Amino acid sequence: QVQLVESGGGLVQAGGSLRLSCAASGITFSIYSMAWYRQTPGKQRVLVASISSSGSNIYYEDSVKGRFTISRENAENTVYLQMNSLKPEDTAVYYCNKDLRRAVLLDWGQGTQVTVSS
Repeated sequence: QVQLVESGGGLVQAGGSLRLSCAASGITFSIYSMAWYRQTPGKQRVLVASISSSGSNIYYEDSVKGRFTISRENAENTVYLQMNSLKPEDTAVYYCNKDLRRAVLLDWGQGTQVTVSS
């Protein structure tokens, strides 16, 4: 059974940091580019960062460049998102999944809520 489980969200003040984790099961994790997405109420999910299967190619959406760092540990079937210098506009539910530009998406997990207070 394919499953994505996100964790690590929470409430943080502007300027603070959080580290999100996503554990994947039921897939051959190491062969897929993975990504983090975020969604705010009434809006579509947006891809904010992606990482290739080997970790050698990384993409960031402009608004998070220089503040967020995506990484992965294939031996643990886990992808991470280190978020620094958080801003109120980063408030969203964060999800992981395959990189939609390269593969068919899996069923979404429950996501993890990130709330940044000003």
